Amino acid sequence: MTTYNSKLLLFIFFSLLHQSYSIEESTSDDINWWCSTTPHPEPCKYFMADTTLQRTYKPKCKADFRTMTTEVALEQALLVQNHSKSMGQHFGGKRKKLVWMDCDKLIDDTIHQLNRTLHGIGSNSTSCTAFDAQTWLSASLTNIETCLSGSNQLNVSNVLHPTLSANVSQLISNSLAINGELVNSLNSTEIGGFPSWVTSRERKLLQSSTRSLASQAIYVVAQDGSGNFRSIQAAINATANKVSDERTIIYIKKGVYRENVGIGPSMTNIMLVGAGLRYTIITGSRSAAGGFTTYSTATVGVDGSGFIARGITFRNTAGPKKGQAVALRSASDLSVFYACGFEGYQDTIFVQSQRQFYKTCHVYGTIDFIFGNAAVVFQNCVIYVRRPLVGQVNVITAQGRGDPFQNTGISIHNSRITAAPDLAPVVQAFKTYMGRPWQEYSRTVILRSYIDRLVSPSGWLPWLNSDFAFKTLYYGEYGNFGPGASTINRVKWPGYHVITDVKEASKFTVANLVGGRSWLPSTGVPFTSGL
Repeated sequence: MTTYNSKLLLFIFFSLLHQSYSIEESTSDDINWWCSTTPHPEPCKYFMADTTLQRTYKPKCKADFRTMTTEVALEQALLVQNHSKSMGQHFGGKRKKLVWMDCDKLIDDTIHQLNRTLHGIGSNSTSCTAFDAQTWLSASLTNIETCLSGSNQLNVSNVLHPTLSANVSQLISNSLAINGELVNSLNSTEIGGFPSWVTSRERKLLQSSTRSLASQAIYVVAQDGSGNFRSIQAAINATANKVSDERTIIYIKKGVYRENVGIGPSMTNIMLVGAGLRYTIITGSRSAAGGFTTYSTATVGVDGSGFIARGITFRNTAGPKKGQAVALRSASDLSVFYACGFEGYQDTIFVQSQRQFYKTCHVYGTIDFIFGNAAVVFQNCVIYVRRPLVGQVNVITAQGRGDPFQNTGISIHNSRITAAPDLAPVVQAFKTYMGRPWQEYSRTVILRSYIDRLVSPSGWLPWLNSDFAFKTLYYGEYGNFGPGASTINRVKWPGYHVITDVKEASKFTVANLVGGRSWLPSTGVPFTSGL
């Protein structure tokens, strides 16, 4: 009797186990079930579960589902690209043409980022991690949002097909959510060493003297004709046909270079070396008031990955009356700016997307002058707040994280926030805030920095006098000091945090926010990995 009961119990156990396994298996390859787990199930089901499309998606695991959703997002992005290029020739008027030019570049880059993601997650190479994929997916979504922002800014209709672009945004958002669950930690780029692209030569670059770097330069730019080129753009264009991924050093001699410079997506691993931030200056004056989108106002715009700048000032001279006027726009992944200056008023630095690091830099501005949706750390920098127009307030940051799974944010670490010489004598006449939420999931932290008396006791400013994003943003302060650092009278928003836990603060350091230990050593830039 005992033996029979034991056998019966074993039979029931294995039957239930088999039934449970069968249910799990049938659920795991049911695309409707997988789509129901995403933030946007309807477009997922439409493109992946609709049998009329004559395709069958049967993921066996989360990684499979991630690949499939990214492939579908890419297919839809290609449709948007085809629509955009076919419509471009029909756009009349300066404004619509300008927005189309921005969006055409942005959708091209979205396709590049999605392809990059698929290639990375489809290979077994340790040079691509889930953290990398999250960066590239975040950038692809930011591109669509940047295009739409330009359309709204110049008050022109959406130059991308509205339905198609909405589909792309939602499908990328789904991919971000799926991949986000596969990111083991914010530090997942540390993979037991450096990626394959790190060379010993690059590690020494920014530790070298300016004279040494000048002697290694492939091209020299000089206004007096003593170099290979008189303009920076001409030197950059000369790199377009390079075959190898070796770093290309361009030395820019002392001078004020009045030009708008663009470094395209294919122009990778370029290093611009100046004679020092006081001596090599790149300047432009495009502005929103002059009829440009914020994106296209940039004096220097960088898209190619692996960009490095040292000893250069990026300037926009449009002035405080001209609205948005960008000195630098960077969407360059793994980019570094060392001992550089950034001068403008509103929207000085557009940290558009991907991983960026600013070390020992000087940043000048008035309104939202560090803005965008990159994962970016400013370390040992001086942030100078300038005198705005009468009736205006100063806002240092406007972070643009629009999706909760984007691994982006602005971190200001071991830096100094103070008044510029023009504001210092009248500092009491203007209010200054550390940031305001440009997008719903805006994320900005200030870590172990000196905050001067110019910063308002409340610290942070609502967006257009509303309660927008109070619950969804993340603003934090940790270990700051100085007369403006007290948190006693800071805002009481649910998303504001006085950080006291070292582990929480460490999420926003170089090691974690930008995965710096795995790529910054290759640049030679000195950096502090943790707090």
